Amino acid sequence: MIYGITLIILGILAAPSLLLSKKPNAQELLDKITPYQGWIGLVFCLWGVWGVISAILNLGLLSSWPIWWITWIGSSAIQAVLGFLLGYGMINKLLLSKNEDTKKKGEQVLQKLAPLQGRLGMIGILVGVWVIVASFMFYV
Repeated sequence: MIYGITLIILGILAAPSLLLSKKPNAQELLDKITPYQGWIGLVFCLWGVWGVISAILNLGLLSSWPIWWITWIGSSAIQAVLGFLLGYGMINKLLLSKNEDTKKKGEQVLQKLAPLQGRLGMIGILVGVWVIVASFMFYV
């Protein structure tokens, strides 16, 4: 369930226009969170990568819980991508700036993903809701 909640939060941060169209006074909250967006993105990117690795290591669940395993790896992948998009500045500063080749590759990936940020945010929100529903369906 925590994956679902974090995906919804990441989706809202990635697609702020959606939140602002529904609740105009949310701009104040978004302005407060913006300075921490890099750290939030970095943490969730690493958490998403860890989720993908964990899902691959638990590939045996695919035979007994296929829907949950697909949900797990899908939500982790979206979390890693949204975290990368939101935390690229911090990731670049801490990890990629030491090597020019990796810095260029990171910029290329960002240029490919940046136009999709709003859509990925919406997908993150939808998958987050599905993860919460699925956690009740499969664990409760």
